[in-house]
Amino acid sequence: MIGKYKIVTLCGSTKFRDEFIAVQKRLTLEGNIVISVGLFGHSGDDEVWSVSTKKMLDDMHKRKIDLADEIFVINPGGYIGTSTLSEIEYAKLTGKAVKYLESKKEI
Repeated sequence: MIGKYKIVTLCGSTKFRDEFIAVQKRLTLEGNIVISVGLFGHSGDDEVWSVSTKKMLDDMHKRKIDLADEIFVINPGGYIGTSTLSEIEYAKLTGKAVKYLESKKEI
């Protein structure tokens, strides 16, 4: 936390751009500092797909998790892809709380 504000990193497939924006807004209005993705590769940000950029962005997102008190998983329809699963596992390994947009059984 910074002051009275919890830090939350959003995780999930970048194909859910609208959901990311809605959750970011809601969590911010609830008094959280929200860290999100910088690009939406599955929603048209083609810069993501070069090998070096993808690797950097994946590592950078883990560093965003390091900064957070918890992660919030954007998982419409219960969808969790391999990258998001890796982020959930990393968050748990580093002692972060994990919350979900839609109910999810613990992994």
